[in-house]
Amino acid sequence: MAAAALFSGVNTRRRLAFPLLAFAFAAVMLGTTLPTPMYALYAAQMHFAVLTTTIVFAAYAIGVLGALLVVGGWSDAIGRRPVLLGGLVFALASAVVFLFADSVAVLLVGRLLSGLSAGIFTGTATAAVVEALPAAQRERGAVVATVANIGGLGSGPILAGLLVQYEPHALTLPFVVHIVLVVLAIAAVLIAPETSDRTGRIGMQRLSVPVEARAVFITAATAAFAGFAVMGLFTSVAPAFVANVVGNDNHAVGGAVASSIFLASAAAQLAGRRIAPARAVAAGSAVLVIGMVILAAALHFSSLTGILVAALVAGTGQGISFSRGLAAVVEQVPTERRAEVSSTYFVVAYVAISLPVVGAGLAAHAWGLRTAGEVFAVVVAALAMVCLAAILVQERRGTPASV
Repeated sequence: MAAAALFSGVNTRRRLAFPLLAFAFAAVMLGTTLPTPMYALYAAQMHFAVLTTTIVFAAYAIGVLGALLVVGGWSDAIGRRPVLLGGLVFALASAVVFLFADSVAVLLVGRLLSGLSAGIFTGTATAAVVEALPAAQRERGAVVATVANIGGLGSGPILAGLLVQYEPHALTLPFVVHIVLVVLAIAAVLIAPETSDRTGRIGMQRLSVPVEARAVFITAATAAFAGFAVMGLFTSVAPAFVANVVGNDNHAVGGAVASSIFLASAAAQLAGRRIAPARAVAAGSAVLVIGMVILAAALHFSSLTGILVAALVAGTGQGISFSRGLAAVVEQVPTERRAEVSSTYFVVAYVAISLPVVGAGLAAHAWGLRTAGEVFAVVVAALAMVCLAAILVQERRGTPASV
């Protein structure tokens, strides 16, 4: 009888693993974008400008990159659950730090911890969610992992914006909510059984791109750089655009604008899974150019609707080009080298989500937020056009290594 009950319990844990791990994934990613609508409040309380906001935001990318490079492959060696629990500890620590934040230095620590949680969690949680399903359903697992990842990122600004705008304790309540979600996520990971065979080894993640994949990588990574730069811009200063350029001080609206780019990206990634890589990267680059033209016009005319449309269009372009660009790159290399190539691709993406945004902050300090945003849009549009032109030239020449 006891053995039967134990067997039944094991089966129940296996059945629950998929939704539990997807929930934990979404909960962690939600926390990484939670502060977005709150930066204006911190700026007013601590007396800093948009430049400091972008630097605080960029600390997140440093944490992500550090985690990707140091522990990116650990879950293959020690299992998914220990690594996921480590990521959740960092997420919990980040929320607690933000709960008591009273200086820019503390905000930087909170964002760094948040980046570490995301860097540890993203790859491992994606693998765990996919592995929690039978082999025949792995494609569905990949779809759900994408939704949990990008959906979590998109939910953070909406949740925080609503709480900040309509509930008391604006700088603490969002993080109390996140602490509760993280505690539930810890329980979810503890309940879910291990999904990895533990066949890897512990070591620093190597970064490299084989010669045969470099032409593809350069094109795809350029598109990824442009798309992630825009994601970083909207995640860090979209509420500032809404408040300072448009003149709308509603934090829920600012949060919704920041969220929209993630939601559009998730929808585009799912819808574009069957598009040929070259066509997807080219189409994504073209759509991103359109989005940047809309953003520049929206900032010039102080249009809230225009900024929202720009976020949706740019998110669509980023989603199509990023996911299919990665697919194009990994198709060019042997299985045993895909981890290092994928990691290199993500390093480019997370450099793009931080450094250009800090550049935009410097420009805002010198020229004002509106002009900085317009210049940013023009530069990203030019970069996306270069990527698009390169793909078209490669296709016309019939270059085998093209995306």
